[in-house]
Amino acid sequence: MSFKKLVLVRHAKSSWNEPHVDDHDRQLNQRGLKNAPEMGLRLKNQGFSPDYVETSTALRAFSTAKIICQEINFTLQRIIKNPNLYLASISAWLEIIGKLNNDYNSVMLFGHNPGITSLVNQVWGLPIDNVPTCGMIILEFEKIKWEKTISVVPKVAEFDFPKNESEKNLELI
Repeated sequence: MSFKKLVLVRHAKSSWNEPHVDDHDRQLNQRGLKNAPEMGLRLKNQGFSPDYVETSTALRAFSTAKIICQEINFTLQRIIKNPNLYLASISAWLEIIGKLNNDYNSVMLFGHNPGITSLVNQVWGLPIDNVPTCGMIILEFEKIKWEKTISVVPKVAEFDFPKNESEKNLELI
């Protein structure tokens, strides 16, 4: 077994201009449409190439996944939609991560707050008050199966977000 890399992404900024639209069906706003390709380009420049991508079925999450995947040259038809990632609780996140195929060494999951922030705080003890829209948590685990990643401290934990002015991800541990 080799290392496992997990990238958790909160969807980009969504629009509230149409109050009658169901939460699940909200589109990205202009800022979201600007931030998502920028964040994808950052991942591309870091050489990130996932084996597997899964996203919430919410339009804003799926749109974010498509835009970022275009930047990192991940085939859009391979993006898996999972309704369980829509507003997922910590337990839902843990179940999804724990059941990932161990043949995948690099996985990217797209979802929502408060679930992502709660997950990284409570499961891995990472000091993040809030994962902002289009924010990413990058975790690496050494020689472990996915089901074990939910109970060990990652070897690497980094944080990046659109307003991060550093050229590097912020190190969390």
